[in-house]
Amino acid sequence: MKKSPKLIVIQGPTASGKTKLAVELAKKLNSVVISADSRQFYKEISIGTAKPTVEEMRGVPHFFIDSHHLKDEVSAARFASEAQKVIQTELWELEFVILVGGSGLFIQALCEGFDAIPHDQNLRNELTDSFEKNGLKHFLEELKLKDKSFYAKVDKDNPHRVLRAIEAMRISGKTMTELRSGESESNFDKVHYFTIEVPREALYTRINERVDHMIALGLEKEAREVYHLKYLKSLQTVGYREFFDHFDGQISREKAIELIKQHSRNYAKRQITWFKSHYPGIILKRDLETNLKTILSNSK
Repeated sequence: MKKSPKLIVIQGPTASGKTKLAVELAKKLNSVVISADSRQFYKEISIGTAKPTVEEMRGVPHFFIDSHHLKDEVSAARFASEAQKVIQTELWELEFVILVGGSGLFIQALCEGFDAIPHDQNLRNELTDSFEKNGLKHFLEELKLKDKSFYAKVDKDNPHRVLRAIEAMRISGKTMTELRSGESESNFDKVHYFTIEVPREALYTRINERVDHMIALGLEKEAREVYHLKYLKSLQTVGYREFFDHFDGQISREKAIELIKQHSRNYAKRQITWFKSHYPGIILKRDLETNLKTILSNSK
C-alpha cells in the first residue's frame, strides 16, 4: 500500500510573501509546491494573478500553475480531486508536499474533502476564543465522550479539525461519524497549517505597490486580451473586472487602478478573517529564516 506524504500548508492574504517562503521551504525539504490559488491555474492570465516567475520558482517544481485554460473552469472540488490524484500518482514517495495559496475554500477542499457538515460562524468564533484562552484539551475530552470512533482517528494536533467537529456536533446533535458518512476524505498522514500574518498597514502598502508593479508590467494589456471572455466566472475577479468597466466606458483608467488597490485590500481583509476563523493554528509573523525554522520544527 502506498504511503501518503505529509502536507505543509502555507496560507495567508495576498502579498504576504507566501510564494518566497514556500520555495525556500521546498528547497530545504527537497519537495514540490502545489498552488492553491484559484486564479493561477489559468494560462491566459499571469500579471494580475501574481504568478511566480521562473526565477522566483528557483528550480522547484510547481503544480497547478498554468495548468488550465480560462474556459476550463476549476472549482474547489475539481481542484481537490485533481490535486489528490497528482499527489497519489506522482508525489506519493515524498515525505512532504507543500500547499501554498490564499484561496481558503480550495485549501479546505484538498485538505479535508467536501461534506455537508453544518456551520455557524458565531459558534465557531466562540469555540476559537475558548481554544485560544484554554487550549484544546477540554474539546478533545468532549469529542471522545460524544464520538469515540471519530476521536480515535482524528488528528488531535489539528485544532481546526477538532473545533469543526465540536461545532458540527453541537449544532446537529449528531456524531461526526454520522455526519461524515459518504463524505470525501483527504488522504494525508498529517496536515500542518501555517498562516502568514503581516501588520495591516504594512500589508496594505505591499498591496498598493504590487498593483503599481502589475500596471507597469502590462496588466491593462493583459485584461484587454481577455476582455472578450469577461462573462467567465474566472474573470469576475480583482484586477480584471475593474479594467473591464473601464473598457466599457463606465470608469476612468485612474479610477480602475484605484479600485483595483481598494478591492485587493478588501479581499486581503476577507482572507485574514477566513484563516483566523478556520485555522487558529501556528501564525508566522517574522522574517523568512525565523519562519522557516518555525515550520521545520513543527512539521515532524
